[in-house]
Amino acid sequence: MEQHMDLRLILMTFGLFFCCHASKEGNECINANAKYCGECIQAGAKCGWCTDPNFLKQGETVSSRCDEVESLIKRGCNLTLIENPVGKQRVLKNIPVTNRGKNKKLKPEEITQIQPQKLDITLRSGEPQSFNLTFKRAEDYPIDLYYLMDLSYSMKDDLENVKNLGTSLMLEMTKITSDFRIGFGSFVEKTVMPYISTTPAKLLNPCTGDQTCTSPFSYKNVLKLTSNGSLFNTLVGQQHISGNLDSPEGGFDAIMQVAVCGDQIGWRNVTRLLVFSTDAGFHFAGDGKLGGIVLPNDGKCHLENNIYTMSHYYDYPSIAHLVQKLSDNNIQTIFAVTEEFQPVYQELKNLIPKSAVGTLSANSSNVINLIVDAYNSLSSEVILENSKLPDGVTIAYTAHCKNGVVNEGENGRKCSNISIGDEVKFSISITSKGCPTKTKLKPIKIKPLGFTEELEIHLNFICECECHKKGIKDSPDCHFGNGTYECGACRCNEGRVGRNCECSSNEISTEDMDLACRNKNSTDICSNNGECVCGKCECKTRENPNERYSGKYCECDNFNCDRSGNLLCGGHGRCECGKCVCDPMWSESACDCSLDKSTCLASNKQECNGRGTCKCGSCKCTDPKFQGPTCETCPTCPGVCAEHKECVECKAFGTGEKKDTCQQECSDFNLIEVKSRDKLPQPHETPYPVMHCKERDANDCWFYYTYAVKNKTEKVVHVVEKPECPTGPDIVPIVIGVVVGIVLIGLALLFIWKLLMIIHDRREFAKFEKEKMNAKWDTQENPIYKSPINQFQNPSYGRKGAVL
Repeated sequence: MEQHMDLRLILMTFGLFFCCHASKEGNECINANAKYCGECIQAGAKCGWCTDPNFLKQGETVSSRCDEVESLIKRGCNLTLIENPVGKQRVLKNIPVTNRGKNKKLKPEEITQIQPQKLDITLRSGEPQSFNLTFKRAEDYPIDLYYLMDLSYSMKDDLENVKNLGTSLMLEMTKITSDFRIGFGSFVEKTVMPYISTTPAKLLNPCTGDQTCTSPFSYKNVLKLTSNGSLFNTLVGQQHISGNLDSPEGGFDAIMQVAVCGDQIGWRNVTRLLVFSTDAGFHFAGDGKLGGIVLPNDGKCHLENNIYTMSHYYDYPSIAHLVQKLSDNNIQTIFAVTEEFQPVYQELKNLIPKSAVGTLSANSSNVINLIVDAYNSLSSEVILENSKLPDGVTIAYTAHCKNGVVNEGENGRKCSNISIGDEVKFSISITSKGCPTKTKLKPIKIKPLGFTEELEIHLNFICECECHKKGIKDSPDCHFGNGTYECGACRCNEGRVGRNCECSSNEISTEDMDLACRNKNSTDICSNNGECVCGKCECKTRENPNERYSGKYCECDNFNCDRSGNLLCGGHGRCECGKCVCDPMWSESACDCSLDKSTCLASNKQECNGRGTCKCGSCKCTDPKFQGPTCETCPTCPGVCAEHKECVECKAFGTGEKKDTCQQECSDFNLIEVKSRDKLPQPHETPYPVMHCKERDANDCWFYYTYAVKNKTEKVVHVVEKPECPTGPDIVPIVIGVVVGIVLIGLALLFIWKLLMIIHDRREFAKFEKEKMNAKWDTQENPIYKSPINQFQNPSYGRKGAVL
């Protein structure tokens, strides 16, 4: 039992430690240990600074002015004297989203799909600022599509189908938009070994046999974006297949140039689609080392006369580099690839936001349907992205999509299944922790991936209190002008310390001051519970004004003593320097041990029934057989009934184990016989307690008696003169019942068998009758039957009718 008590004490101690630790860490305002108002308000959204000059009590440090606003009010600071600034926001540009139909001819820059467009937000540390962003997919939105095609030899059949792509795609895309432009570019591979053969003959014609191919090249911009579909067909029709040595192609070089060469490609600020068509894999960053190219791709435009000139100088771009450039230029990519490489580009799609993969037929005959389907898939999903955030700033999104769908967390940036004209909203929350170190910050930009429109947010931060502006520099209140008096406290100049800047850090070294604030050989300054000011410890204040640190080194407190029942010092003492000082009649470390022994008295007025000692108001039994609060319970001791059973049996019925020694061992009580159990004395009929007993005798019969102590010494037993013996079963009815049951069961079985046989016979007879009816002979004459009997008539000569 002591072990259980010790275990509970340990658990309570740990619980107290973690409880206090959590409470301490829960108040970020106190933990900030702020020296001035600006530090305080940056500690958290609930933190306030009391500017009342008379607020601090004896022994409290300047940091005690910083606390949660509710706590400051409880501690006596007037609400009007508490600095607690709040953030705000202002809308600078808020053009409504465009309701545009095909009959309304608007320029691309006149179309608005997101609202608002510009905000000014002032952030307070720890306090989120929330706003809504609306996105509406505009009808008849302009589209620029650039078709980038692999012109290696394996794409020969595909080129024939792409030659008529311009006008056909123009007709198909007019169903989606009236403002569509298309461009064309091609790529093969880097023009160095081992990607191509550099022999003079192969440089002129890389194809084998009688096939004529154009010289290999890395990337060529064939046609700038145009609305002339016939021109697309003409220029693409003039293109020829080229060749290279290895299977992967240099498509990433081409994609990078298409993304960054906006002027040469002719991109507008509209929906930008890049269709990448190939039947092979791709080279990426690092593969250039095979050709001796080690310089990383610089992500800049290097087109001269519409040809990429630096393929031999810069390595292939990495996937991450491509993702950045495609996103920066709002380009959505459609990978039109053959079925063999579809899984490869599907994995690439997962790395490139706002991209799609379509399976190209063997000769690219399905390319138009593939482009339209991929465009519909891309445009039906909106994903928000934001530019780089300042240090300490976080942003959270919640999407309110169609049909009441709400996405949160990572999916809070995205809404799917958006049709033309649909409007969705995003709830955006921006929070900062502290103030950024940089003074000049770039605006945050939030935009839907693949769109040029964006929301521009200018951030401002509350880093100082309003009272800071009214500070008195070199105030006499700060020890002869050694600091600025602001917000009710001194903000000391460099080299000065103390509540009123009364100490000079130059007069005494910091090490000496810290040494004076350390307890003996401890490394903790002021026991980590205070601040060393001029070589003396100024203890911290607690959120609870009743809790405090004390002592020369702030080593003592009045709240970290042992607890009992979740009460400090069990509620029966006070905590002084980590130890309980108990009230009278209480003892132990948690004052939970009562010295009152009245609770240990048994019913016989003896302490612990004479079988134990009284400790902390409860009995500790010394006799192992007894237990209970007063050591009166004995589960293993025989009861009164069992104790007197043998004597009652031998004296009343002359049976039992003591029948031979009954006169010697059973003479200490008087036995009175009664006729029935009703005649036994009842507890309410006698002035003394009566115990009713029921026991079994040697003949397995029950006998009943009562036991009582009359006048404290005289033992009286009343017993029923005849025991109740169990009667045996009546054999005859049982035998007769069994026989009759067997007969009835047999008759029932015979009856069932007979019934089944009758049913079976009737079925067989009916079946026989049916077969007999089917077996009747046809009475008509058989046409092929010829009788064995012949009849003929002889000619009659003189007598008619003579027959032989």
